[in-house]
Amino acid sequence: MLSYLHAFHAGNFADVQKHAALTLALVMMQSKKTAIACFDTHAGSAIYDLTSERARKTAEADAGIHHLWSLRGKLKSPDWQPMVELLGRVNKGSDTLSLYPGSPAWLANFGRPGDAIAAFELHPTEGKHLEAWGEKNGVRVQNEDGLNGLLKCLPPAQPRLLTLIDPSYEVKDEYGQVVKTLTHAWKKCRHGVFLIWYPILTSGLHQQLIAGVAGSGVRKVLRSEVMLDQPPGRGMVGSGMLVVNPPWGFDQRLSDMLAELEGEARLGLSASLSWLVPE
Repeated sequence: MLSYLHAFHAGNFADVQKHAALTLALVMMQSKKTAIACFDTHAGSAIYDLTSERARKTAEADAGIHHLWSLRGKLKSPDWQPMVELLGRVNKGSDTLSLYPGSPAWLANFGRPGDAIAAFELHPTEGKHLEAWGEKNGVRVQNEDGLNGLLKCLPPAQPRLLTLIDPSYEVKDEYGQVVKTLTHAWKKCRHGVFLIWYPILTSGLHQQLIAGVAGSGVRKVLRSEVMLDQPPGRGMVGSGMLVVNPPWGFDQRLSDMLAELEGEARLGLSASLSWLVPE
């Protein structure tokens, strides 16, 4: 199914959590000089216009990245600073956010010489936008299923690996597909850092993913979740991230970041972090 368009949801509370974890992992990994191969399995369009009709139809960014941006001078954790600085650059120093980078843009903007970035996108329209953007930003774009594409690229030529897996989960069996892909990818590259995003739904379908990863044999899996304090009656009530092989100290630093968002009325979030599978 190719009906999902992230433009309706760009910059929402789930993106804040996802890109906080992604940016933190990449910055921490870059404390070592060795090159990193970065993969984004469901890359979307790379850059989103928060003033567009699609974005304003849901207005999800208002209680997400727009509110975080309004707090930028009050945030205590220094790990927010790379995100804040990139948002400022993307928006050319404006005090108002009109553009929001998707996951491949976060990777591209923080990538160093020697790091390699590959983005997969199966949706034909999204893929065209991504391909045009990728040519200008040094990102290799592949118009194919990202789960299959990732496995074909492993192990990478670079010594280290960072992978984001974040399908829309519109199709129920994607939960099982993600578990299978992660398991195979981890066996091919056991030292790799894998970030898996998932929606927390009233239906409880995300529990398939949690149980599958917990029983997969994959080790050292961190689980981060943010929940809406006033969830809707149906659909997504929270956002989750599984992080396999997080850099040392990542858990405390991400916890400190997300703790700053709790108690913010416009965000309305509570955060939790625990080890799904220990080392």
